[in-house]
Amino acid sequence: MSTLIFLSETLETPVGTLILLTDGQDRLRALDWVDYEERMLRLLRSQYRQPAAIKPRAGAPSAASHAMRAYFAGDLSAIDGLVTETGGTDFQRAVWKALRDIPAGQTVSYGALAAAIGKPKAVRAVGAANGANPVGVVVPCHRVIGSNASLTGYGGGLERKRWLLAHESAPHR
Repeated sequence: MSTLIFLSETLETPVGTLILLTDGQDRLRALDWVDYEERMLRLLRSQYRQPAAIKPRAGAPSAASHAMRAYFAGDLSAIDGLVTETGGTDFQRAVWKALRDIPAGQTVSYGALAAAIGKPKAVRAVGAANGANPVGVVVPCHRVIGSNASLTGYGGGLERKRWLLAHESAPHR
């Protein structure tokens, strides 16, 4: 079994420092906040189930870094075409694909997301897949809210979720 190599870089944002992990093809593999680094590493171990090494990125910043800078500077569409590569189950990847279909400035409920993937009764499983998303913000799990428009859990903390939704002018309570 070969070892996965992830290239690490950090990015200062208005709501904390992000860690970006890309691969040799410059695909975004993981993104999380520095204060949630252990969570990110747990997700990587559970999704890939093979040895991985994280090395500092040398040279020019990744495409993900450029896109995230633009996003935080106000170009909300800068992350739309960013190439990601994830592990996870087929179900998780279906949820993550559906998350990318939620435009900036909009929110959906867990129930609506479950219906969008053709599994209307799988609301809790959709919530679990949402929580296991390794590339938050780019795969916008923060755009999923409660059925009554309330903020619900977010791996980076509810204050960051609130900030991201306000940054995108998305409705929430």
